[in-house]
Amino acid sequence: MSTPTAYAVSPDSGEHWSAPGAFEVAAGIHRIPLPLPMDGLKAVNVYVIETEQGLTLVDGGWAITEGREALEKGLRQIGRSFADIRRFLVTHVHRDHFSLAAALGAEVGAGVALGLGEKPNLDMMLGAVPADEMPMIAQLRESGAAELARIFGQDPSSDGRDERSLRYPDSWLDGDVEVGVGERTLHAIHTPGHTRGHYVFAERQAGLLFAGDHVLPTITPSIGFEPAAVRQPLRDFMASLAKVRALPDLTLLPAHGPIAPSVHARVDELLAHHEERLALCLAALSGGARTAYDVAGDLPWTRHGHAFATLDPFNSALASMETKAHLELLVARGQASRTDRADGVQFAAVVEHA
Repeated sequence: MSTPTAYAVSPDSGEHWSAPGAFEVAAGIHRIPLPLPMDGLKAVNVYVIETEQGLTLVDGGWAITEGREALEKGLRQIGRSFADIRRFLVTHVHRDHFSLAAALGAEVGAGVALGLGEKPNLDMMLGAVPADEMPMIAQLRESGAAELARIFGQDPSSDGRDERSLRYPDSWLDGDVEVGVGERTLHAIHTPGHTRGHYVFAERQAGLLFAGDHVLPTITPSIGFEPAAVRQPLRDFMASLAKVRALPDLTLLPAHGPIAPSVHARVDELLAHHEERLALCLAALSGGARTAYDVAGDLPWTRHGHAFATLDPFNSALASMETKAHLELLVARGQASRTDRADGVQFAAVVEHA
């Protein structure tokens, strides 16, 4: 069992993982935690890779004043500045990873690379693809969460867009490719699930995995929370976990939480966790057809086993959509059926006859 996020000390700093500063995780690589304006996640780790040509940053943080100032201060601790940044390798499109990279990249002339799978998300966020309503609301309606859809429909900012820094990247990562960073070679590996275009970056020679939100040491990543939704985000996520598990075991450099010694150990925990959740979802269908929102109401949430009714609207929305992802995988496995209805998709257990 992993250490709770609230008490997680990172071995590179000897302090809580979100403590400000610049901490060396390997020769020429520093972790700089940037603050986040939310209750659950206190910070996002940005990794700074030094080369003779300048700096490459893995992820960029959220384009808020506090994040920008923390990054500037962290770079100053290692004798660097924004002017030294040459490139951002962004793991995925969520604003706490992409938005400050997009803003700073445009400001200092640093290239920003992002997975090609994120283009449908950016198309929607930039209005290139017309939508009758905010895509997250449609997902909530399919989950049977009509009241949550109503709440989020009253708050246009809740879909995660940041108009100050929202743009297309300078280059797209397509497939699994090698990326040269000075004398280093990073293997950019497509790992859909958390979002459809998520990437991790493995430096096998140094034994490191820049994991973004794909593998987190103290929490389980949300699944499929993105504008351009896919039917089977959990299937994609578990397949991506298996893909990373097939690599040599590496040191985990996560976007949220402390660095950890074994990617394999955490991947095994995450796979086991989702199998347990799938079993709970199937058991919740034993009394008949239900929506994802109904099933979510029966499940415990977070490592503390909180009741669904105690969650705030944002986390209730995440829980409803994540439950739907589990139910959709049960359908794909032949253990459940689905029926589209106006009040939400109804899921039912498939009864095996002797």
